[in-house]
Amino acid sequence: MNHHPSDPAPAGEQDGAEQDPQSSSPQDGHPSATPSRNEFVRSLATGLAVLEAFTSDDPRLTLSDVARRAHLNRATARRMLLTLVELGYAYTDGRTFELTPQVLSLGHGYWSGRSWHELLQPQLRELSAKLNESCSAAVLTGDDVMYVSRVHTRRIMRIDLGLGSRLPAFATSMGRVLLADLPPDQLSRRIHAMARPALTAHTVTDPETLIGLIQQVGQDGFALVDQELEVGLRSAAVPVRSAAGRTVLALNTSISAGAESPEQTADRVRPALQRCAQQVEAMIRSLGRDAESLTR
Repeated sequence: MNHHPSDPAPAGEQDGAEQDPQSSSPQDGHPSATPSRNEFVRSLATGLAVLEAFTSDDPRLTLSDVARRAHLNRATARRMLLTLVELGYAYTDGRTFELTPQVLSLGHGYWSGRSWHELLQPQLRELSAKLNESCSAAVLTGDDVMYVSRVHTRRIMRIDLGLGSRLPAFATSMGRVLLADLPPDQLSRRIHAMARPALTAHTVTDPETLIGLIQQVGQDGFALVDQELEVGLRSAAVPVRSAAGRTVLALNTSISAGAESPEQTADRVRPALQRCAQQVEAMIRSLGRDAESLTR
């Protein structure tokens, strides 16, 4: 059962109190995904709500601002803020509060040093469940895209794709998203120099046409490739950008081309892909310099 931080505390639980974990644990010994009334720690939820009240657009907030955004009374908000200040997670000048860089240490030991595959799996699983399609992430390696994370639902391609699999960038949605980040002169040289075989009757191989398509992808922030890699396969992709604005990853989903029109596909998958990209971008920013080993 979920509670809002401003809701009354569950029976028998005072602010900050915790129950004996053995008193309500499932019989199999594994914790339930949904906390019971006796397992929900209201003070933790309240503290997290206070942290989430601060944003990049509003990094400094008054006590009233925090209370309003976290749906708390002023007394509770004040106790939470002063606790964060005491622990070094926030700073106050006496009137406003702001978070300190120490908040980045929360969960840092878990997330830093993990691979793209591990980092992206939660977002890709959520995206795949929302779209009911296979979803992937890739980076640009030479003239190919290389898969760094993937969630598979059903097979619609003749070839099996897994971590490390490569496909030609020019004929894939993720490849065009990644190529679109190149400066115009570098993009032109790369397209003219790379092999561009006609993989299907739909494959665009003319270099000037390809350059125009890729530049349009750069403007749109979205690519849709229809049956150019394989007959019957359609894919759509969006960029994931670093804090510096550089495209470091592409996210995509693959669809059976006969199920709907390209326009219907774009309307259906684009919002979800973009939301997922925003989540990954926020994760990259939270990792700070530790993301450099992944985004180089």
